[in-house]
This record gives sequence, C-alpha cells and structure tokens, in this order.
Amino acid sequence: MSEVQTVQGAVDESELGLTLVHEHVRFRDEAVAAEWPDRYDEQLEFDAALLAVSGAKDCGVRTIVDPTAMFGGRDVGFMKRVADQTGVQIVACTGIYSYDYLPHYFENRDVDVMADHFVEDIEIGVQGTDIRAAFLKCAADAAGVSEHVEKIHRAVARASIQTGAPIMAHSMPAVGTGPRQVEIFAEEGVDMAKVQIAHCGDSEDVEYIQGLIDKGVYVGLDRYGLEMYLPIDKRNATAAELLRRGHAEQLMISQDFCATIDWFPPEAAEVFESQGAIRNWSMTLVFDEVVPTLRELGAMDDESFNTVFVENPKRWLTA
Repeated sequence: MSEVQTVQGAVDESELGLTLVHEHVRFRDEAVAAEWPDRYDEQLEFDAALLAVSGAKDCGVRTIVDPTAMFGGRDVGFMKRVADQTGVQIVACTGIYSYDYLPHYFENRDVDVMADHFVEDIEIGVQGTDIRAAFLKCAADAAGVSEHVEKIHRAVARASIQTGAPIMAHSMPAVGTGPRQVEIFAEEGVDMAKVQIAHCGDSEDVEYIQGLIDKGVYVGLDRYGLEMYLPIDKRNATAAELLRRGHAEQLMISQDFCATIDWFPPEAAEVFESQGAIRNWSMTLVFDEVVPTLRELGAMDDESFNTVFVENPKRWLTA
C-alpha cells in the first residue's frame, strides 16, 4: 500500500476515506498579511476553518486536499492546527498560484531552480517544518498560458517527474487553458494519471471537458456554490452527462470553498449572495444538494459516489 503525506504525517492510502479534493482552510495574500498582520484576525480565521472542516467531517469527510500554494497564503502550521483540532486529515501542496506575475527571484532563475524549491517541499518539508507537501499546484487563468505561467507549469512537471508527486492545475475553461496545460505536461513527460485539471466544471461545454478526459487526466468539477462562474443546475447537468458517459473514474467533485478569503472585504459575501454570485457556498454543499440531485437524475449511485469521493482522490494522490 502507498502512503500519502498529510500535515500530521504520512498515512496509508486506505486511511484517506471520503475526500474533498479542492478546499481551502484559509486563503489570503501572504505579503499583505506579513506587512500588516493587525488587519487580520487569526482567531476568527481559525474558528471559521474549524467550523467549515467540522461541517465536512459531519458529512463523513476524513480528508481534505488543500491546494493553497504560494500567493494564497500557504501556512502548513495553520493547517496542522485545524487538522489537530478537528481530526480531519489535511493534505498540503507546493507550487505557485499565479496568473502571470513572478517575483524577480524566480523570473531571473531558470525553471530547474524553481523545480528544486518544489522538490524540497515534497522531500524535506515546507516552511522550515518537517511537514511535507503531497502534490503540486499551478494555475492558468484569464491571461492564458503566458511565459511566466508556462515556466511554473514546466517546473511543476519536472518536480512531479523527480518526486512522483501528482499535479493539480487551476484552469479557466472560458479562455480554453486546459488543452495547453495538458500539452505542457505531456511535453515534459508527465504521466497523465498524475494530472488533475481543476475548475472544468465552470463550463457546460461537455465536449471541451471530454477532450481533456480523452487525454487521460482527471477533471475537477470543483466550484459548486460559485454561481458567478456557472449556476448549480448547469453544473449538475454537466456532471450528470459525464457520469452517464462512463467517466466516473476521471471526475473530482468539490467546492473550492475558502473558510476565509481576503480578496474582498467581509461584507462583500452578503452582497455576492444577494446578487446570486455565490449560493450556499460551503464545504458541505456537494453532500447537501449536489449528490442528492445527481442520484435523483439517475447519474450517481453508491458505486460511482465511492469512485468520485474515495477512489479517485486516492488513486490520484498515489499515482
């Protein structure tokens, strides 16, 4: 049996259980937090994380995969405190979450130097601790696969090949980043069974998603509750069609929920809710509404539920 690194140490793959594969216990700009720490309420953030993760635990979740990388305020100490308090295993990543910007530090060093940083997080430990990253994260968004984004993707790919760690790539279907992201990984020699293209569920273009599945990658239907990108009924219709096509073994369903996020002032959440930009966004929405709907549509049964929420995350993390 294979082991998976969590913030509390390595666990056997059999211990992962029901897994949410794309959630954030906290998301914030580490530079702002470092320069103006008094603008953040650490206890409030911790309490929000406990509430969200405990809610998931009540739904049977044993493991949360948290793809918070550089520029998302990655803090493995914070993650471990949440895991210790809730008893839910949290899996941390390495990588860089950027749509284009790179610090001069990385801009003026080659791709292999960047990859070495990621390898250190995987093989030695993150942020001066012995907590090891279990997977790699990169991103492409509205700017497309720019020069800097491609550099990060290639560094992630090379670190994956060196360590065996899987990859999660934030994508933007609206500008069609997925195929190019997959192409870069293939050029670098990455095994597609290690690759997960996140946020494919932001599109109702089933053929676009089918094209990625045909490449052998996992696709993330992982932004349930973020109506601003696609309403839940359209997300469910897409998921149901992919399940009917027999693709349960390549689907990841999650919410990309952030227990706290500093992108907007706190009061913005109520405005977003009132305007329909978000709806019931939480770490339990997929269990409260999505899975029951997919069952009613005849697209999901107990076997496919287990495939999506237990077997797929385990196979991806141990590929």
